[in-house]
Amino acid sequence: MLKTIIGCFLLFLATGISYAQDETSKQEIIELSKTKWQWMADKEADKLAELFDEKAVFVHMGGSWGKEQEVNIIRSGGIWYKKADIHEVSVEIIDNTAILLNRITLIAEVGGNEVTNPFEVTEVYIKKAEGWKLGSLSFTKLMGFGDQ
Repeated sequence: MLKTIIGCFLLFLATGISYAQDETSKQEIIELSKTKWQWMADKEADKLAELFDEKAVFVHMGGSWGKEQEVNIIRSGGIWYKKADIHEVSVEIIDNTAILLNRITLIAEVGGNEVTNPFEVTEVYIKKAEGWKLGSLSFTKLMGFGDQ
């Protein structure tokens, strides 16, 4: 009986510790995502290059590509992510992977034209030895501002 009680207590304790670690990781990812949006607005291509995993993929309305092209587009101003107004954010942690969903209104300059679009943005982060790396950034355009 004592073994059962001790076993249940240890299981409860481990679950609590795991939950606290997940909550800490979720907050870390939310802050990292906010920082990423600011780096994108400031065209901090070198900082973004450090954040993006070498195998990262980026999905936009106009196509999809890898890290090098995304960094070059930001560096050249081909897409200038001027401001991301974040309306909702959620994070789920699965093992060493974090999936963040942002519902945003994005003000950007694309090919010299300023555009404003509502998006659901999916960001996938992978925990590596050197910290969290962005593995995927995908924009899904919402049908209208009323969807926010």
